[in-house]
Amino acid sequence: MAYTEDRAVWFEGQGLWQHVPESDWKSWTWQLKNRITTLDQLERYMVLTTEERRGIAFAGSKLALAITPYFFNLIDRNDPNCPIRLQLIPREGEAITSEEEMLDSLGEDEHSPVPGLVHRYPDRVLFLVTDRCASYCRYCTRSRLVSNAQDYNFHPEYEQALRYIESHTEVRDVLLSGGDPLLLSDKKLEHLLSRLRAIKHVEFIRIGSRIPVFLPQRITPELCDIFKKYGPIWMSIHVNHPKEATAELKEACERLSFAGVPLGNQSVLLRGVNDDPEVMKALVHRLLRMRVRPYYLYQMDLITGGSHFKVDVRKGIEIIRALRGHTTGYSVPQYVIDAPGGGGKVPINPDYVEKITDDEVVFKNYEGRTFRYPLKSTPRRNALEDSPLAGGAGASDADAGACHI
Repeated sequence: MAYTEDRAVWFEGQGLWQHVPESDWKSWTWQLKNRITTLDQLERYMVLTTEERRGIAFAGSKLALAITPYFFNLIDRNDPNCPIRLQLIPREGEAITSEEEMLDSLGEDEHSPVPGLVHRYPDRVLFLVTDRCASYCRYCTRSRLVSNAQDYNFHPEYEQALRYIESHTEVRDVLLSGGDPLLLSDKKLEHLLSRLRAIKHVEFIRIGSRIPVFLPQRITPELCDIFKKYGPIWMSIHVNHPKEATAELKEACERLSFAGVPLGNQSVLLRGVNDDPEVMKALVHRLLRMRVRPYYLYQMDLITGGSHFKVDVRKGIEIIRALRGHTTGYSVPQYVIDAPGGGGKVPINPDYVEKITDDEVVFKNYEGRTFRYPLKSTPRRNALEDSPLAGGAGASDADAGACHI
């Protein structure tokens, strides 16, 4: 697909909700209360395809439907293949499962010492603090847990998790995730951050959130004050397509940045959404202009009912190759596969190295040109032998004598 970006166009406004008072529209609680969650609500605003109707009928037993009014405005209601629409409106492909797919594709449950905590890597833990999100991505890694449509009955045990972290001094890094941690009230979030910051061996606190994207109204001055108080708090947001990079998101990211929150972005490679080099280039450029560093590009996890989103890994490598050298290195994310079953993130890169021997490395650059980097050193001469200070051939008797004074 060809993609062109008008750098001057950033969505801003109330769209279908022009009749709503601005004070309500800018309230994150109003946005949550007025989410689109049913077939009837969707059909009030758009004509659905047969594939979408069937998907919505099945969604109640897999992953709930929910879209904030703000984010719904980004959907092209006349295009069934709109990249925003594909991510949020269920399709019947969700009912089709494959042998390779897994309910818990990353093996989180088997690495969970207490409810809501995953300890896979030696020095860090994943702290799942809620099963709720502002909107539900149809490719969600934790669709077994999020929204409780599958009766997973997830109940995070904050105190158990905090005691585990306190007693394991090897844990220096805590990632808050869920669901979405920023759906917690300011009071609950501050409680968690204050407890974590009080643990001496915890050096690094991170939050994984799509709230700034789905619900930028949540990034209030009060929330930013909490981040300032307990910072530095690092945050990874989740933007998949340039259309999501709106004026509202830009403002939210600036508020977070000015509060001392370093921002990164994690994208998932999705068929029909961002599996195109030009789309990805437009996305990463917009992110940098919003003070967000592209961090990871994920190969989609092997979730049940996700095959209609899956992209060939070779396409992902092609996208990285199209970015590397053709735009600033700050904008090139690391392409990874989160190894099925709990093996952790594994980098997948274009193959630039042709061979490595004891003598040299032979490799290609982004243009396909071949270069050699020698690994052995063959001295041509010793410059010190000609130095006056070393008493070499060029040193005078006076110079030589001066050295002994």
